[in-house]
Amino acid sequence: MNLFNKIKVYAFVGPSGTGKSYRAQYVAGENNISYIIDDGLFIKDNEVIAGSSAKKAPTKIETVKHALFQTEEERKEIQNAIKKYKPESIMILGTSDNMVYKIAENLGLPEISRIIRIDEIATEEEMQTARRIRVTEGKHVIPVPTFEIKKDFSGYILDPLQIFKSKGLGKDPYVSEKSIIRPTFSYMGNFTISDQVFREIIEYMAYKTPAIDKLAKMRLTKHEEGPSIYAEVIVVYGYNIKEALNDFRDKCIKEIEKLTAMNVQGFDIIARGLIVPENLEENKE
Repeated sequence: MNLFNKIKVYAFVGPSGTGKSYRAQYVAGENNISYIIDDGLFIKDNEVIAGSSAKKAPTKIETVKHALFQTEEERKEIQNAIKKYKPESIMILGTSDNMVYKIAENLGLPEISRIIRIDEIATEEEMQTARRIRVTEGKHVIPVPTFEIKKDFSGYILDPLQIFKSKGLGKDPYVSEKSIIRPTFSYMGNFTISDQVFREIIEYMAYKTPAIDKLAKMRLTKHEEGPSIYAEVIVVYGYNIKEALNDFRDKCIKEIEKLTAMNVQGFDIIARGLIVPENLEENKE
């Protein structure tokens, strides 16, 4: 007996780069399916609820292994989420029948009741266009909004993709946001962000924060997962120093992640000194 024998399992199958992830939410919605398994992610509507994207893997072989949930740790995370959310149906995305069957088997899901094929949804011309973009630009689509996966794809260049599709007169249109990335294994070039850029972002945030007079010193350490930052600031007299530092740190992290698409791994901040506002000094006199 299967672990989740009451769940109805669908599959959406098509060759790599033909637009499955691009159309996944639409196909799921047309079949009243709220849960999708795609490239290592377990997605509910537009939210990632478990897993991590296989598109982060350094090679195509590792990508396939991750997408199949070959390790016990990967399987357990998805299975625990399935137990928690108790979906009535799930749609698995894959490049072949064997792949979706293997995913269902590895996760302990029931047999797939229906396979939907990409050529039932997309024209030959649309699939060729999607394939050309994959090959020439190395772009992949993940069927969730950018904010859902931004932290998992630090520095991979995330672009939101808005989808609008009419469903006919008198029917609500299909509207969705997806994310475009360039995985490591298909990356087409390099980009570098200077340390000075991070310094200027923090200096600007200091200018915008009444409790902080200025940034005195900054040190940046770059990691594969994202930067770690050490900062010393001058605090304005009269503010709660601990609250001021915590608030400023949080604002800086948010702004850096928004502007650079990099996940800040750590942000240590120290109050190096105090400055007394001029009007306070005048009152003392």
